[in-house]
Amino acid sequence: MDHVIQTLVDYVKDHSVKVITGLVLMVIGWYLGHRRASADWKKQEFYDRLNVSLNMIQDGTLKIRTLSEKRCEDVFLNLAAAHTVQKLARQTTGNDPILPIPASENWFYLNAILNDLSEQFAIGFLKSDMGAQVTTATYLIALTCESVGEMKTRKIRAMVVRKSLLTNLPEEMPRLEASHHITRWSTLQRLASEFQKRPERFKEVELAVS
Repeated sequence: MDHVIQTLVDYVKDHSVKVITGLVLMVIGWYLGHRRASADWKKQEFYDRLNVSLNMIQDGTLKIRTLSEKRCEDVFLNLAAAHTVQKLARQTTGNDPILPIPASENWFYLNAILNDLSEQFAIGFLKSDMGAQVTTATYLIALTCESVGEMKTRKIRAMVVRKSLLTNLPEEMPRLEASHHITRWSTLQRLASEFQKRPERFKEVELAVS
């Protein structure tokens, strides 16, 4: 037992600089992480979160419903990709909330969201394959980060909109369930315009429910 203890003591002595450096770096990392988390909370900015938001107009009212919310790393499955998305989200403006993803990389990011979304509706496709009656519709996905108006929090949002709605968005603003939803209406108008000019910034997905 004494031999084991002496071995540990000798190891600490021989590697004391590395051990102390590691502890210092760990403490600094914890402090900076805690400080950033506190700052983000005060500003209500959560760029590490991906909110998947269904946008629809029913009975003349704009309705916004969350389909899921996860950490970016859990959707893009790559830390570098998640950090890139967060960096692009910070570059959005009030006039242009669409993430400025390079055209050559659009597929990678949007397809990751498509896969995550399709998983939620997998049962619908299975039932369809088995001959059960299901309802399907085509939706469009785009990555945004809204930053104007009375938005309570700033997050990366994957907008999910029925294709037939976005391509025929009414000119008159629908009724709103909450006053800050006027920002979402502006975002939808921007998305409708962008889809006509650059459809490659969107991902099309068919969803099925029974």
